[in-house]
Parts: sequence; C-alpha cells; structure tokens
Amino acid sequence: MSDDNNADEHPGRGSEDEVPEEEHPDPGIPLDREESETPSGPPAPAEESDELTDGSDLGSDVTVEAGAEVEPEEEDGLLGGLQIGSTDDIEVPDRLVDQVIGQDDARDIILKAAKQRRHVMMIGSPGTGKSMLAKAMSQLLPKEDLQDILVYHNPDDGNEPKVRTVPAGKGEQIVEAHKEEARKRNQMRSFLMWIIIAVVFGYSLLIAGQLLLGILAAGVIYLAFRYSSRGSDAMIPNLLVNNADQQTAPFEDATGAHAGALLGDVRHDPFQSGGMETPSHDRVEAGAIHKANKGVLFVDEINTLDIRSQQKLMTAIQEGEFSITGQSERSSGAMVQTEAVPCDFVMVAAGNLDAMENMHPALRSRIKGYGYEVYMDDTIRDTPEMRRKYARFIAQEVEKDGRLPAFDEGAMEEVILEAQRRAGRKEHLTLELRNLGGLVRVAGDIARAENAEFTTRDHVLQAKRRSRSIEQQLADDYIERRKDYELSVSEGQVVGRVNGLAVMGEDSGIVMPVMAEVTPAQGAGEVIATGNLQDIAQEAVQNVSAIIKKFSDEDIGKKDIHIQYVMSYEGVQGDSASVTMATAVISALEDIPVEQDLAMTGSLSVRGDVLPVGGVTHKIEAAAKTGLDRVIIPAANEQDVMIEEEFKDQIEIIPVTHISEVLEVALAGEPEKDSLVDRLKNITGSALDRQVGRSSGSPSPQ
Repeated sequence: MSDDNNADEHPGRGSEDEVPEEEHPDPGIPLDREESETPSGPPAPAEESDELTDGSDLGSDVTVEAGAEVEPEEEDGLLGGLQIGSTDDIEVPDRLVDQVIGQDDARDIILKAAKQRRHVMMIGSPGTGKSMLAKAMSQLLPKEDLQDILVYHNPDDGNEPKVRTVPAGKGEQIVEAHKEEARKRNQMRSFLMWIIIAVVFGYSLLIAGQLLLGILAAGVIYLAFRYSSRGSDAMIPNLLVNNADQQTAPFEDATGAHAGALLGDVRHDPFQSGGMETPSHDRVEAGAIHKANKGVLFVDEINTLDIRSQQKLMTAIQEGEFSITGQSERSSGAMVQTEAVPCDFVMVAAGNLDAMENMHPALRSRIKGYGYEVYMDDTIRDTPEMRRKYARFIAQEVEKDGRLPAFDEGAMEEVILEAQRRAGRKEHLTLELRNLGGLVRVAGDIARAENAEFTTRDHVLQAKRRSRSIEQQLADDYIERRKDYELSVSEGQVVGRVNGLAVMGEDSGIVMPVMAEVTPAQGAGEVIATGNLQDIAQEAVQNVSAIIKKFSDEDIGKKDIHIQYVMSYEGVQGDSASVTMATAVISALEDIPVEQDLAMTGSLSVRGDVLPVGGVTHKIEAAAKTGLDRVIIPAANEQDVMIEEEFKDQIEIIPVTHISEVLEVALAGEPEKDSLVDRLKNITGSALDRQVGRSSGSPSPQ
C-alpha cells in the first residue's frame, strides 16, 4: 500500500457529505472533511517539536541542589565524586527519557523514532527499561495531533456503523449536543403524547361513555410513543475514543491482551428484536490499537499473542486503520462491522531473546521495515559518571514511591556496590534496574518501619537478606539440610568424589558433589552420567571422555565410567561442571584421592583448557557457606569475582587455566599425583612453567 493513499481509496472513511442530516452534530461544532479523515499507510514523520531538537544531553549529567558538589578528586568513590548528604539533594528530571540510565543506544533510537514516528522492537532481559522507554516515547510525541473517535448509527445498514474523527476535546461536545437535541425532541414527544392521551381518554369517558376503551386506547398510544422514541436515542453517537483530558500522546500497554481487548469488540445483545435491541453502534468497544491512535502501542512478550492477532496487528500497522467487529463468532456482535477506525499508532514491541522465535516473521518485517530493532544491554561499564547516575536512580525510586525515607550516603554506596555485584563482570554495573529498585524499596520499608529519618547502610544490608530470591532461599535451605544429614564433606580425602559448584536461577550458588566410579564393562565400555543432565551437560560428558581417553594408560574401552551428580533434582543445564567431572573420573581411574576441603567450577575444552563460566561470585559464596576452605575457578573469571566482605577471609580463590593445574591442586598423595600430572602435561603439551594454585587470597571486590 503506497504512502499517498487518501480517503477516496477507502470508501468507508467518507466525508461530511455522507453524513445524513439527522446525524450531523450541532452546527456550532462543524465536522469538516479535514477532521474526519485520518491518513493511512506507514507512520508519517511528525512535525519537529521544540523538545526534540537536541537530545544529546539527555541523562548525561546528574543535577544536584545548591550546596551539593561533584569533587573530581573523589570520582573514584562509589558515588562518583558526589558530595551530598542524601537523595534529597539530587534533582530528579521531569521527563522519563531523562531518567533512563545506561541504555544510551536505546534512548537515542527512541528519540529518533519519536521524532519520525517509527516503530521499535526492543529485545533484552526483564527489568532493563523497555516499558519505561516506551512510556518516555509517548511523552515525546506531539499531543496536538490527538483525535477523538465517534461511532454513528447507519440508517442504511444498522450493522455497519459509521466512524468519524474530530480533534481531541470536540467529541464530548458533539455527544452532548446530540443528547441535548434528543432530550428536546423527547420532551416535545412526551408533551404531544400526553395531550393526545388526554383527548382520547376524555372523549371515551365524556362522549362515548366507554371508560375501559379509553384506558386501552391511552395505553396503546403510550406504547407507540415510547417505541418510536427509541429511534431518536439511536441518533446519539458513541464516543469510542476520548482524548479530551489527555496531557500527552496515548500510551496503551497491550501486553497479553486477548483479541477483543487488542483489536476492539462488539458486545453481545441478547435482545435482538422486538424494538428492545441496543443500537449496534452503542455496542462497539475500542481496542488498544484504536486507543493508541496518534500515540504508542506497547506490547511486551510479543510472542505470547496468538498468531491470528499478530496477523491482524500487522494489517493495522500497514493500513493505519482497522474495522471493529465481534470477536466471538457465536455472538450477535459478529454481525456488526464498523467502517475502518483510525489506529495510526507507533508500535513498540518488546520481549526476551526467545520472543523472536514465535513472533510472526511478517509482523517483525513490518516493524523493522518502518523502524528500528535494538538490543537492551544487561550491564554497563562502571565509570564515575554512571555511579552518579545510579545515585540519581535511587533518588528517582524514592520519589516515585513517595513513602520511603531518603537514602543517606552510606545507603546509596551500598546499593551501588550491589549493582556492581549483580553485574557479574569486573568494572561493570547491572542494568536490570527493576530488581535493584526492589532492593531500594525493601530497604526503605525497613527504615520506615523503624521511623528512621534516613535509610542507612544497615537498612540496605538487612534488605539484601530479606529480599533474597526464591532460588537463593532454596539454595540456603539446601545447604543447611545437607549439613544436617552430613551430605557435605569439607575435610579429608576421598577417591572419585569432587565438590562441584552450580547456580540455581540467576543469583543462587550451591555445592553439588560429583562422584565417579570405574567398573569392568560387560560389553563395549561407555560413559554413564546420571543426574537429569540437559543437552549441554551431556555434551560436556563427551568432552571429558575425550580427555580421559587421551591421557589414560588403561584401555577404557573395556571399562564403564559411571558419573553421578548427587542430589541434582532440578537437573544440570550447562557445562560448568566439566572440570569437576574430569577430576572425579581421573581420580577414580588412577585411584588417587581428592582433597575435600576444595570446590571447583569451570568448563573444559577437549584439549584440557579451563574456560570461563557464569555465576562465579555466587558459586564462591556457596562454597564459603558450606564450610569449604578453597575454590578453583577459571583464570578468565578472576576479574568477575565480587564476593561479599564477610566471605573474603573464609575462602581461598585459586585461578587456573588448564586441567593439569586443577589436578595439581585437587589430588592428594604427592608421588602418585606428581606422576599423573607430569604425564598429562607431556601428553597435552600445555604445561605451564610456573606453579599455579597457591594464591594467597581473593582479589579485591572493587
């Protein structure tokens, strides 16, 4: 469909000339052709607004009240050099787009899309600011273009109501004008009815002398007038979309909406005959696409919409208008279909990475063809400027809630430190700010319960304990139960048993022992792994098998290797236990015990290199909680370690790069171990000259 379509190409959109005289609103409120037509096709560029002339400085600085300063020499501090007493000293921007933190690329795209009325698809983790950016976009669109949408009775075909648009605010005036006109007509009809009834009743009583006949005649006249008056009420239009009080362009969140809520619907009418039916135009209900006309339609988890709704949404995007009909095939509303209703919205679709898999490819093509696609960052580099913005984020959350005490300097520093920890990367801050905002609110609630003047660092520390995720609570309970039943071994030496480390959810570490046993094979030898392993974990078993076959002097083709993940009820999804598996199997093959005060994590290549894994901070903390003394991690993850202060002195962190270094640390029995490690080094050719594994402590969490 070309961009230059006009009303002539859409007969259903008609002009004022098509409106019957009795439908036309009050002459003092003209409904002209320009007002009643809405252009179709792809979104047209909006007129340039003064607010959008320059967005380069949006969110770039943190403004503070008089007396608060930014000290350059103290920019390395957790507040980025801000010299403030509390969040009360930080000014919160009025516009949402100025409040966005960290998503510079996405914010720049939203500014461009708002100016040019382009569609946007944002993909990323939950809580990274997708809905906030969509709302910010609605504030940037010009509100001068807003329209009211009216639905009129069609005297030629009652099942095809007519649709008209007028500037925002005029819709109410038109409806009131029609109501006043209908009220006057009804008053005149009532006055005439009572005069006729009086004449007929008087004639029957005084002249004909038939009282009963007079009463019957009066009743018939009354019913006739009441029946005819319904046609007058049907002339009152239905105000489908009312933007009279709208201060910004509409923002409609249609996440998870069913077909009727998204595309509009026509209510079922149980009284379809006998003059008692509701006029069809009064039963029409606007959908989110129509309410978002000249504004923003936001759909999160776009892939959850059923395929037919996605197809119709695609049509609405392309045409800029969409007729409303009953969504239930068995309802009387299915008989009704309005003229095309304007839905000239800007589409903002959002979702996680899996959203693109079940999204209709043609719908995605429409969005991409008329707009932008953007991936939302999970983390951002930790700089003094970003720390100042995070301080402003805390001030924003306090102001938005409206019931929390201001955060003092220590409380803000602790929240920013938590943002560093949750990033999972050295010198980065998390951008999953919804969860971080939850920590702010819990800390504020604790302070408010104590009637404290300010939220302090102690309140934030309490909040971190109270706001643990379900997975973290389960992990802590799991660790305690293992202690009760002596399932955790944190001392001594055991053959074929290694303390592995895993993550539940996103932020909960657990110790998961892996045991291995080698037995004579009844047939061809094989590796048997149990513990509800997923695909990636199964592939990791194959990688470990390759390493074992390469280094072992024994013919393992005649042996079965059994690997068990102890108490892995939730299954194992990743390959971060590869190093643990390899160590357990090698220990069982060579009959060399493994130190039990040690835990380990790391992926393993087929050449024996130890590769980085995720969640290393939470895994180390889980090892410390379990009472272990040392933990082996990939050297590449050393920069990601951000353990809590209380665990620093409890556990020794040993970074490694190769399986030979793991065995050198983990295996007990010096002669046997040295012989095995030397043999493995010679085979792989990846030996390191220096001794690895005797680290004096953990790296600084900063």
